[in-house]
Amino acid sequence: MIIPKHKGQRVAVLIDVQNLYHSAKNLYKARVNFREILKTAVAQRNLIRAFAYVVRTKSGEEKAFFDALTNLGIETRERELQEFYGGLKKADWDVGISIDAVRIAPSVDTICLASGDGDFIQLVEYLKNQGKRVEVIAFGRSASLKLKEVADEFIDLEKNPQKYLLKR
Repeated sequence: MIIPKHKGQRVAVLIDVQNLYHSAKNLYKARVNFREILKTAVAQRNLIRAFAYVVRTKSGEEKAFFDALTNLGIETRERELQEFYGGLKKADWDVGISIDAVRIAPSVDTICLASGDGDFIQLVEYLKNQGKRVEVIAFGRSASLKLKEVADEFIDLEKNPQKYLLKR
């Protein structure tokens, strides 16, 4: 059952940039159109906050991208890329996204999580138990099946890829 989206709903949008970036790159060899992601997530409701969780590298080449997100009205949460001995690189935002979701939940009716990462299943279940509507927006083929099932609504970006992708 899909619960209707009411114009009066207060919405927070949490965007796992790395998850969407890698899905678009691997599935379509394309980049993500974050303007359209945000527009779909908000769906003419009241946007309270939008966060994009991004990774900063030593070279700083991503600054223009971060500025573009900010110009869309999306606040960037930045974390430095961790490089480990042996060349392993990691930039995990799961805990940060979860903490922000729990913090903002009392101020909104709906949380739209732009990620297909199955690590968020427990977060979605918790938020729903707190009476929040939780929507997940991601690429269907790379999204966790269980995450799609536990969300109040799953918005599959692959149903309209030309809208949500920018060709390289």
